[in-house]
Amino acid sequence: MIKVGIVGISGYSGRTTLDILLKHPNVRVTYVSANNTTGKISDIWPHLRNKTTLTCDKFDLDKATELCDLLFLAVPHTVSMTITPKLLKAKKRIIDLSGDYRLKAKTEYKKWYGAEHTDSSNLSKAVYGLPELYREEIKKAELISNPGCYPTAAIIGIAPLAATQYDSIKSIIIDAKSGVTGAGRKVIPGLIFSEVNENFKAYKVLNHQHTPEINLYLSKLAGADVDVTFVPHLLPINVGILETIYIQLNNKMSLGDVVTLYTKFYKTEKFVRVLPAGQQPEIKNVVGTNYCDLGLAVDEKKNLLVVTAAIDNLMKGAAGQAVQNMNIMCLFEETQALI
Repeated sequence: MIKVGIVGISGYSGRTTLDILLKHPNVRVTYVSANNTTGKISDIWPHLRNKTTLTCDKFDLDKATELCDLLFLAVPHTVSMTITPKLLKAKKRIIDLSGDYRLKAKTEYKKWYGAEHTDSSNLSKAVYGLPELYREEIKKAELISNPGCYPTAAIIGIAPLAATQYDSIKSIIIDAKSGVTGAGRKVIPGLIFSEVNENFKAYKVLNHQHTPEINLYLSKLAGADVDVTFVPHLLPINVGILETIYIQLNNKMSLGDVVTLYTKFYKTEKFVRVLPAGQQPEIKNVVGTNYCDLGLAVDEKKNLLVVTAAIDNLMKGAAGQAVQNMNIMCLFEETQALI
């Protein structure tokens, strides 16, 4: 049994992490905090009434280190880097759900997140928490940088080809759509119900902070510079991501070849489901789960591969994947509390 804390319990990712951990047989949640909300968890999240007696306070370093073995940081960008060094010094293991440790260069962080990175010494120590690619590193890690929701679907959707046949790729365009919870639990005019309902729009076109994250880890996988075109859109739904990835090829590939490649690449992965040829993923089939569903199609005349990836942005795109990483770090069954 390990003692676990969640910093940032008032947000959707923090809440979802708690929902999962309350069902985990090897975890006891001993500490929760938020800087904008305090009080009984059942008052902050009424669906948890009679399920927990936890009380939320403002973050207290001494209390967190005393009560916890491992902490999930479900906090806004730039917050994690201010407390992570202190938690690591106290020998605590950390899973950071923010973007603070995903990029490895301070200059890149400032360019895409608009702030100076104040903990550069730990940038190189953070392990990227995508189990399908970094499971062995995750097992030994003290600091996990949980992937962004869009990059999770994108990298899983492109990885088999990038890792084995990158020379066959001419260009990659990612057309991504997400539910509103991907923007967090904050009051912004563009995210209120009357603005989102019955609407559909692109945003941060060619300027989204997840672009360099996708490029970085695909480049590591391919052993060459990868530069994707990434365009996100906002769907008028609460949760779910669907990405349509257009991969222009330099050579002909049949649908059968692609299905075989992807099936073999993910044959031991319990949370990646490669659908049979002719089937395409739907958001409704992954909501509430930690699965990533992949659909494949090939236009042989155009040398075009279309990969469609679907995830729940709060599960495989955030809290579910974070718990999956915890399971790996602690040598628990990887699917525990997730299936």
